[in-house]
Amino acid sequence: MDYSKLSVTTIQAAKIAWDLFSIKGTAKVLPGELDFNFKITGTNGDDYILKISRPDENESYLNFQQEILQHLSLNAKDLITPKVITDFKGNSISEFEDDYGQFRKVRLLSWIQGRVWSGVNPQLDDLRYSLGVQCGKLAKALQGFKHPEANRDFEWDVAQGAWTDKHVDLFTDEEKEILTYFQYTFKLAQPAYSTLRKAVMHNDANDNNIIVTASLVAPTVVSAIDYGDAVYTQIINDLAITCAYAIMHHNDPLQAALPIVKGYHENFALTPEELAHLYMCIAMRLVISVTKSAINKITEPDNTYLLISEAPAWELLKKWRHQSADFAYYSFREACGFNSHPKEKEFNIWANSKNSNLSQLFPTIQKNQVHHIDLSVSSKWLGHESEFNDLVLFQYKLDKLQREHPDDILAGGYLEPRSFYTASSFEKIGNHGRENRTIHLGIDFWLSSNTPIHTILEGEVVTSIYDNSPKNYGGLLILKHNEGDLVFYTLYGHLSKSSITKLKTGDHLKVGDHIGTLGESVENANWAPHLHFQVMLSMLDYKFDFPGVTYFNQKEVWQGICPNPMLLFKYTGNQVNSEIPNDELIYYRKNHLGKSLSLQYKVPIKMVRGSGQYLLDQYGRKYLDTVNNVAHVGHEHINVVKAGQQQMALINTNSRYLHDNINELAKELLESLPKELSVLHFVNSGSEANELAIRMVKAVTNEKDIIASEVGYHGNSNMCIDISSYKFDGKGGKGAPEHTHIFPLPDSFRGKYKGENTGELYAKEVQKQIDIVQSKGRGIGALIVEPIISCGGQIELPEGFLQKAYQYIRAAGGLCISDEVQVGCGRLGKTFWGFQLHNVIPDIITIGKPLGNGHPLAAVVCTPEVAEKFANGMEYFNTFGGNPVSCAIGAEVLRTIKRERLQDLALEIGEYLKIELQKLAIEFQIIGDVRGQGLFLGFELVDIENNPLGQHADYLANRMKDHGILMSTDGPDHNVLKIKPPLVFSKENAKELIFYLKKILTEDFMITY
Repeated sequence: MDYSKLSVTTIQAAKIAWDLFSIKGTAKVLPGELDFNFKITGTNGDDYILKISRPDENESYLNFQQEILQHLSLNAKDLITPKVITDFKGNSISEFEDDYGQFRKVRLLSWIQGRVWSGVNPQLDDLRYSLGVQCGKLAKALQGFKHPEANRDFEWDVAQGAWTDKHVDLFTDEEKEILTYFQYTFKLAQPAYSTLRKAVMHNDANDNNIIVTASLVAPTVVSAIDYGDAVYTQIINDLAITCAYAIMHHNDPLQAALPIVKGYHENFALTPEELAHLYMCIAMRLVISVTKSAINKITEPDNTYLLISEAPAWELLKKWRHQSADFAYYSFREACGFNSHPKEKEFNIWANSKNSNLSQLFPTIQKNQVHHIDLSVSSKWLGHESEFNDLVLFQYKLDKLQREHPDDILAGGYLEPRSFYTASSFEKIGNHGRENRTIHLGIDFWLSSNTPIHTILEGEVVTSIYDNSPKNYGGLLILKHNEGDLVFYTLYGHLSKSSITKLKTGDHLKVGDHIGTLGESVENANWAPHLHFQVMLSMLDYKFDFPGVTYFNQKEVWQGICPNPMLLFKYTGNQVNSEIPNDELIYYRKNHLGKSLSLQYKVPIKMVRGSGQYLLDQYGRKYLDTVNNVAHVGHEHINVVKAGQQQMALINTNSRYLHDNINELAKELLESLPKELSVLHFVNSGSEANELAIRMVKAVTNEKDIIASEVGYHGNSNMCIDISSYKFDGKGGKGAPEHTHIFPLPDSFRGKYKGENTGELYAKEVQKQIDIVQSKGRGIGALIVEPIISCGGQIELPEGFLQKAYQYIRAAGGLCISDEVQVGCGRLGKTFWGFQLHNVIPDIITIGKPLGNGHPLAAVVCTPEVAEKFANGMEYFNTFGGNPVSCAIGAEVLRTIKRERLQDLALEIGEYLKIELQKLAIEFQIIGDVRGQGLFLGFELVDIENNPLGQHADYLANRMKDHGILMSTDGPDHNVLKIKPPLVFSKENAKELIFYLKKILTEDFMITY
């Protein structure tokens, strides 16, 4: 039929609502497959949904839908469901004649307030869990409901999906392969599938039938609407349909499905038999969807709603085809609280009955005692990543440990989170950013090469392969074992190449048979010789390989698939140290550490290892660090670490003794500075540096009055707090002390003076403070200011400001201090020091912990004139300022900056990143300003009237953390995102940062302000 003769206009819909239901209001079109749906906004203040059927619609079918709603109204008091509104005659189904003489059925339902699922961004795990909860409650409420129409023939019923077989010719060869695979699987499953529980189910929890709360942060599902597809079918089909739509648009659809399954099961218990068919049922719903779309393109090309899910359905089907059905089943089981593998308990009972010894596996060793070796992310024994990547050194450490424990076998690693799986094959982009396989699934026995390996169980060879590619197994053997009804596998990795050539698939081995020998590192994928021993209760879809390490978020599932191999042995040995949970760490901190000591992010992270521009948590998750500028040349830079270790092994004492290192560091620093700044004092922190600088000022000028910037921060000591507006004007502060004078933050975006050419105006504000001091009969001690004001929100000083301000200060007899703690040492790219951006030479500069790459090292550099007057007879001594260890580290940091061209990289990457941020600012109006230099950047979030959006900045930082990127906020209104990463931050890192910023900036909360 001509679609134009079926459609209904909004004007017609509003008239129908008035004529039949006496509801006056306006109409808005809503999507629908068969019905023509409208939202009626009534003048009475209520909203409704008007559903107009196609001509000759089966009234019994419509009555079926109405009776479901009436059943739920009586039997599901804890659910919000649409209520049936009767017409002026008291009928739940009304009727009118359209312009073409066709009689059309009409229903009016109450409107469920909220948002449609398809319009919600982001759709996070908690939201999907609430979807499962809602649909599980609905399934429970529908139990016992019956109606003749529930048993109708219905193409959208998964159970009736075999009809799609007839239409495969509508698709390409690639698409046919996918469709026929699932159709064939569906056909094979019928004997078991047909016996599953059945009931009348909603059957259509698609993304336009789910209503979500209006909350833009942590929304939950309110209701499922539109019962037009309700049908008597297998209960599991209802969950499958719910999943099929809600897991679209995800990189890892299986992980996205698990919260839904969990929520559903907690409210309507599912059986393992039902879960065994869930993977297939999700696929069949998608098969039906794409087949219907292909047909509808021909029959109703103008009805775009019928095609709305075609592209995402195909995207999901292709991913689902590559998902192991068995692994999906085990994952569903784990989500529902069952053992992930149905045979796990049986295996554990059987394994505990065995009396195998390790000496049976290694007959030439004759040891049954184990010394656990810690190779976890947190391992101190493992040391720096350069050490565990140095095969010779790693082997040396193993040999040394073995000599210390001659009667033990060095072993361990089951479910251990490890950080050294660095090949691309161990990485993927998941639903929350980059993910790495870190959880080790077997036990490693660290023994010498050529150690013979023997079977402890009778078995059949199912895999015998050699792969010497990096981080692989080298020689790999997998045996299949049958113990009654129990079937499982044992894996032997890192065998010699010759071992693999001797055994072939299908070979049978008896208990005690020789399998082979451990391979040398050159034939062992460049590992130190060891046996990776693993037990599997399933081979999943693997034939020539099997994972020995998995992702942290899949740990519980794999724990069931791959039980602890040590269950097979009777042995003695030391215990593995258990991990202290984060909540215990937080509890202890709250009770025993200072209450003013804060934690970053709403859900704090425990960091245990650093590597360049990354931080790693205790599970091995890598976080891209965009904020820790203290790790100036990269977290745990090996040359810096070695410099400290080597000197610490010799001596660490104070600067009253002669030592080369303090002179070496001084030379490296002076090389980067103008000749006027030539005298150095070494201290332990930026706070100490600024404290000393103020002490110098007082000694030189005999004045106490200091002029500083609004929202400036210069340290945490008493004197530094007294000159830090960021502190004394903030929470807990008491305002500026008598001798501190604050000029307005020189912010040309939202400050007192806006736009270009504000430098002189802000400099005059400095002069005003000078005048105030002098009016009290006192002189000026100094001006202290950062070249880019960090806590102020990465505020670049206006052009000409610093030159003019210095001029005013010096004319008043004061000194000029450049606080370089945040911006110095090449971070700004164009210049090595921040003051050099402004063509000035201060009297004093202060340098902080970036000089030590995080080690407590800082410095004060001044002119000879200042140094001379400071040396007034009172000795300056700092016990650890300038100690040999700190100086060795500092000198190496400066050499590393030069050797690795990190200043040049800061300029190159910083300019690229700034341009990309400016592009984002054009696309997203919430970004009001992008500023900074090199790798010291910031962007400010504001509304259309330039009001600060601090909550949005906080939301953005926390959501970026969820995607594995660390960001932080700053500025007086906490609405500036700061970017000041280690200088090894790469262009690829910058691209990743921009990609996820763009993703989060599209989320509902970020576009609503």
